[in-house]
Amino acid sequence: MTMQSETITDAKRATLVSAERAMLRAIEHLRAEQTERGAWWGDYGGPMFLMPMYVAACRYARREIPADKRGRMLEYIGNVQQPDGSVGLHAEGAGSMFTTAMTYAMIRTLGMSADHPVASKMRAWIRDRGGPVGAASWGKFTLALLGLYPWEGLAPLLPELWLLPYATPFHPGRLWCHCRQVYLPMAYLYAKRSTCAPDVLTAQLREELYPTPYDSIAWSEHIETVAREDAYRPSSPVLRAANKAMLAYEKRASRRVRERAVRSVYEHVCYEDDVTNDIKIGPVNAVLNTLCHVVEGDLARAERGFVELERWYLWDGHDGLKMQGYNSTEIWDTTFAAQSILATPFADEAKDVLAKAHDFVRDNQIIEDVPSFEKYYRHRSKGGWPFSNRPHGWPITDCTAEGFKVAVALEESQAEKVPVELLRDSVRLMLSWQNDDGGWASYERQRGGAWIEALNPSQVFGDIMVDYSYVECSSAVMQALAKAKRRFAGEFDVEIDRALARGAALLRAKQREDGSFEGSWAVCFTYGTWFGVSGLLAAGASTRDPAIVRACEFLLSKQRKDGAWGEHHTSCSERRWVDHPDGHAANTAWALMTLARAKSSAQGEMRRAAQWLIDRQSTDGSWPRESLVGVFNRTCMINYENYRRYFPLWALGEWAATER
Repeated sequence: MTMQSETITDAKRATLVSAERAMLRAIEHLRAEQTERGAWWGDYGGPMFLMPMYVAACRYARREIPADKRGRMLEYIGNVQQPDGSVGLHAEGAGSMFTTAMTYAMIRTLGMSADHPVASKMRAWIRDRGGPVGAASWGKFTLALLGLYPWEGLAPLLPELWLLPYATPFHPGRLWCHCRQVYLPMAYLYAKRSTCAPDVLTAQLREELYPTPYDSIAWSEHIETVAREDAYRPSSPVLRAANKAMLAYEKRASRRVRERAVRSVYEHVCYEDDVTNDIKIGPVNAVLNTLCHVVEGDLARAERGFVELERWYLWDGHDGLKMQGYNSTEIWDTTFAAQSILATPFADEAKDVLAKAHDFVRDNQIIEDVPSFEKYYRHRSKGGWPFSNRPHGWPITDCTAEGFKVAVALEESQAEKVPVELLRDSVRLMLSWQNDDGGWASYERQRGGAWIEALNPSQVFGDIMVDYSYVECSSAVMQALAKAKRRFAGEFDVEIDRALARGAALLRAKQREDGSFEGSWAVCFTYGTWFGVSGLLAAGASTRDPAIVRACEFLLSKQRKDGAWGEHHTSCSERRWVDHPDGHAANTAWALMTLARAKSSAQGEMRRAAQWLIDRQSTDGSWPRESLVGVFNRTCMINYENYRRYFPLWALGEWAATER
């Protein structure tokens, strides 16, 4: 052995020893963070339009927010306000008229003086840009509820659309479930022209928000007005034409038909509340559905809505009180935390942690379909796993895949397993979700054509109208189906082989010329490429497959000199790689796992990445808070607090296995 090779071997051994120590510290940190329920659950804040909607609902319903909570909310706004006075679409984003105008109304409602430096700077930013006439549509809608924007200045939200035959190509039942569950209560509230009773604060805010007198504004001329900061997806010619047609209809709408449509929409709102135990699919319809009950006069339902909303969606974090993007992250975090531990040599030392995680996964699988699911545009649910927990009730493709993987991986070591027939139900459900293009969407099969995106009315979000096939969801399900084929040998072979072949074809079609895969649920190309490569390998691709090789070459071309990867969140909105000024633990973990799974020959580069993660670890066994790394609909970042706890651990485990 030469002196050089001895040096390399010593360095390799030293890094492995350091990695093992880091893994043990990380596992102990996960042990400490695991809840009594056996889950992990963390801060899922970031979107800045959520809390203003909640405060608006409280103002409408005359619901008092306790002083301590008001103070923590205002503290949060002070921590995320941009230097120019604005508030971004998300906590790290550049200013948005949509969120800044709503936030200004919120902080004044919470008791902040108009002379407070936070308020005065925010107000100046709004007025300098023409005021809320340029706010994106959801902002105008929320301000209309508060009496700060008249309904005639909004594009129509016709409840009658829900009375159309489902065969209609643009029927709302064909929309992505998050989209339709938001526009359901919006249609009800629009039809009712719901506006809270005006008071002194209403008059003050009308004067403060607008640079011209409120009563002099020609509101109907601003239906399509959108500030430059909010114009990610400005109204298309198709949408503008549709809005004109709906405005013409609105002038001639039959009162009888309108009343029937409102009853139908409200029925769907109540159904959503019932089958989600008043949690709802997400925070926006949790607020809006609750407001529908206030307007309807069903105060018992409204009270349940507020109680569950405040129980599940408000989060008092390190930087203040915020509103979560979902009722919890429990299943998602728990399945990934368990897999990260299983990837290390120390799973036996964490049997108690894994047993508790298994029990949580087992106890939160969905064990029955919701009633009359087809009538209310729902897919089957039995056998699935949600993002959060069973009471929420909405199964998701990749959450189901990760839940299945953990259930099977831990099955032999647990006394009380997931019932075998429920595992079979999970396999059947995953197969039923496959789209015609061979991929998997998030909650359901894709029900409408991509052309419907031309009707996207949000202005600030991309790709919200239908549930598309995603690289991440497709890969996760493919990985789970590959495990299902082994778990149920001979039972689903034909169906799984066909599904994997079609899924692989979709992933190959999604791969970009530079070898990368675009992520849709985190930042961005490191995340998407991890899933793209993992999905192809699960479908049987060789590590020497040109698609795998190109993906690794792409990642290696983006590695920083210090061994890390760092990708800026604007990669998602711009749909191209944008360097982050700093390395990021999650980006680095995803890239390192990709290279390890692909059996890359770039051992030195992988070792440098592992060493960067080791050096980056905090004394408590976690990794430091870094920039937000989750995303949805291309533009809105969201925090996954636990990503810094388990992804670096997982990456070190998989890398270490390649070095032994």
